[in-house]
Amino acid sequence: MKRILLLLVMTVFTMGAWAQSDYSAYTKGLSFNMPVVKAPTIPDRRVSLTDFGAVGDGKTLCTEAFAKAVEKLSSMGGGHLDVPRGVWYTGPIVLKSNIDLHLDKGAVILFAADETLYPLIKTSFEGLETYRCQSPLSANGEQNISITGYGVIDGNGRYWRPLKRAKVTEAQWKAFTAVPGGVFPREDLWYPSQGYAKGAKNADLNVPQGMNTQADWESVKRFLRPVMVSLVSCKNVMLQDVIFQNSPAWNLHPLMCENVIVERVLVRNPAYAQNGDAIDLESCKNTLIINSKFDAGDDGICIKSGKDADGRKRGMPCENVVVDGCTVFAGHGGFVVGSEMSGGVRNIMVRNCQFLGTDVGLRFKSTRGRGGIVENIFIDGVSMTDIKTDAITFNMYYGGKSVAEMLADGDNPNNTDKKPIDETTPIFRNIDIKNVVCNGAWRAMEFNGLPEMPIKGINLKDITIIADNDAVFFNCEDIKQSNVNIITK
Repeated sequence: MKRILLLLVMTVFTMGAWAQSDYSAYTKGLSFNMPVVKAPTIPDRRVSLTDFGAVGDGKTLCTEAFAKAVEKLSSMGGGHLDVPRGVWYTGPIVLKSNIDLHLDKGAVILFAADETLYPLIKTSFEGLETYRCQSPLSANGEQNISITGYGVIDGNGRYWRPLKRAKVTEAQWKAFTAVPGGVFPREDLWYPSQGYAKGAKNADLNVPQGMNTQADWESVKRFLRPVMVSLVSCKNVMLQDVIFQNSPAWNLHPLMCENVIVERVLVRNPAYAQNGDAIDLESCKNTLIINSKFDAGDDGICIKSGKDADGRKRGMPCENVVVDGCTVFAGHGGFVVGSEMSGGVRNIMVRNCQFLGTDVGLRFKSTRGRGGIVENIFIDGVSMTDIKTDAITFNMYYGGKSVAEMLADGDNPNNTDKKPIDETTPIFRNIDIKNVVCNGAWRAMEFNGLPEMPIKGINLKDITIIADNDAVFFNCEDIKQSNVNIITK
């Protein structure tokens, strides 16, 4: 009898640890010490969204049903919230500890195109402390949370985003800009509302200036478009198998999280999506991004750690990250570090990846004023085709433009005037790149360091790049090349 009870207990425990696959292979043999990352443990308890009055007809607002379901599971100690087949139209969803949001096949969570449902909150965006609209899907300070299954999470991004005429066809431009309430600040640019236009005026990149009161912030609310999935200060996180798409700004944003697994997801945005980064991993520790696909309007897989004084004050590097078996399609960069890297980036392994049609393959970017140290980056095994600009680029003069935009505008950001070295000087050093093949790029490589702080200690080995133009090097030291073959057309 005791044996039977023991077996039952072990069975229940195994079911509760449903996602405990062995991820130890990803952290073996690294050039830095990294603990094994384990999936969150979710109790073996299930509720269905329909138990709380939700209707999946694509028009009935399900915000209250999601909130009640999460609260019920939380009160019982956690479990799985099953979202059945259907289109579940909703406002923001806030996850809590020990809960798995599980999408069945055929399930679509569609976030409502209504800014009144997304209150303004104080948060971090693009590395700065500021106000933004609450994210459609979020968790803050929770542990053991996951988003799994075979459905789709859609942020209804077209409602929020501006549009540049050059990025779409003429038919798309006419259709998209026919939405009532839009504003044309110039003939080749469209904003979705007057409030957006007000926020964009005199904005420092995506942070509006002159906002002194709550009413000021509310008046530019549409401009404060949120990241779609915001996970802040969470521990033991898993995103698995789900399609994440059509985000208002960045798609996935784990911030100051620990023990994160992103596995077999598809993250996508239309190529014209402004600030449509696929995943921005910021100031996180111990992360696996594995066997996933990214197709974004901006950077694909991006590593960050805060911006300028705000990032240095936080002082949390993004460290211990393995990117393995991933594909990036459209995007400004396949694998990207920066430009918000003021808290530092270290101990990163990227291997067995392919970048197909990105603007840049491997992209490292920063600028004076950032500070921060990027070091101990190891890239081993990347295949690229149809790279629009540089296969590999290190640019310490980043000014908010993609490389393609810089080239189109004729920017040539390099000089010999040295500035004083202080905490605001970015440092890039000790980076190994090997086993890279690129068939088709505009330029093979660009290394563009600062005269007062050259890019140092870059090892390039077993690299073949077929490109229109050769590599260029400015303000670099100790760049070692072994079996580097550049074939210009």
